[in-house]
Amino acid sequence: MQKLNLPDYQFRIKSSDNSDFVFDELRKKYLLLTPEEWVRQNIIKYIIEEKKVPAGLISLEAGVEINSLKRRYDALVHSKSGKPFILIECKAPDVAITKKVFEQITAYNSKIAAPYMLITNGLKHFFLRLHATSGKFIFEQEMPLYTQLINGLTE
Repeated sequence: MQKLNLPDYQFRIKSSDNSDFVFDELRKKYLLLTPEEWVRQNIIKYIIEEKKVPAGLISLEAGVEINSLKRRYDALVHSKSGKPFILIECKAPDVAITKKVFEQITAYNSKIAAPYMLITNGLKHFFLRLHATSGKFIFEQEMPLYTQLINGLTE
């Protein structure tokens, strides 16, 4: 798979019927290794290993209803009290992060109400924080450690 703009991590990969599968450590099963799944697995490993997000607070590919349509977000980090905390949207490396991608995650977040959003295609990463007074999301240079984020937010 393509080299991403993330540290190199080790994954269990197996081949079957001319397809590759990656073991998802959170869901405890093998998943088809698509370019988007490669990004998702790497960003999840990154937030756990580098940003110290507790693995037990991450949910993957759960449903959300937007305008009567069923959609699935890529990942959601919860706060220790169980509230939505960081909504994550992953795209394949060859998919540009455009206004449309920001509109997609914003639409999801209108139902989820997470104070942080992370958007990545594995090559470019955008971390956004909800500004307390304006109610608008602002870009941060990078994602802080989970404890710094939690301690900066009153629950």
